[in-house]
Amino acid sequence: MTFLSIANSLQNIMKIISWNVNGIRACYKKNLAGFLELEKPDVFCVQETKAHREQVEIEVQNLKFKNADWFSAQKKGYSGVATFHNDPAVSTIVGLQHVQYDFEGRVLRSVFPQFELYNIYFPNGGSGPARHDFKQNFLKDLSIHLREKVQSGTPLIVVGDYNVAHRAIDIYDPVRLASESGFLPEERAWFDGFLKMGFVDTFRHFYPDAKDRYSWWSYREFARVSNRGWRIDFICCTENLRKHLVSAEILDNIEGSDHCPVVAQFAF
Repeated sequence: MTFLSIANSLQNIMKIISWNVNGIRACYKKNLAGFLELEKPDVFCVQETKAHREQVEIEVQNLKFKNADWFSAQKKGYSGVATFHNDPAVSTIVGLQHVQYDFEGRVLRSVFPQFELYNIYFPNGGSGPARHDFKQNFLKDLSIHLREKVQSGTPLIVVGDYNVAHRAIDIYDPVRLASESGFLPEERAWFDGFLKMGFVDTFRHFYPDAKDRYSWWSYREFARVSNRGWRIDFICCTENLRKHLVSAEILDNIEGSDHCPVVAQFAF
């Protein structure tokens, strides 16, 4: 056994998985339970639940975790996030306290002893000018909120479907798609500012130049077969958690949604 493996064995490894399931009921029917049994995450963050907790079967409400926190959109069958974990010490805060975003069930905050976790389903701005403006306002207001936290020294982990591909290597055709929502110059500039604020893209920490690694593929274009994808699902952490970061991966072999899960492990 190496010195590093001995050191790691003395620490508590926390495994966090984030997944836009594109409907938790549909994903459950595609062996979500089997995936969780295999991966055994300590924290499982879901975006786009497309359901209220009381609408789903008992076994889907908590997915065998001791704690299940849901924040659903007012509109049935739309948006929504849920965070599952087993830590009794965690407290939960729903929303950003911005009515227009909270109406859509987009942000769920979990305060763990070691860090504060944000599970976020970022808006998609592709359906027209109004939604584009909604998304840009969300990004601006989220940054204002997070900057105060970062400046206070609070360790943060921000997971979810960001609906933004950051770099040219995060999208299969960066030239042709440069004018598409999710890869617009102002969205990529927001991501630059987000990282400069003090965040680490955990996947890029380990794989700074990896290409053809995506987390979303269009169903309509049958894009997954040819790997014409976008990397828009992230687990990011503040710089003060970088030293605790053990690994990060994209589980692009896992099906069940048009997105795949992303995972990061931290040692505390």
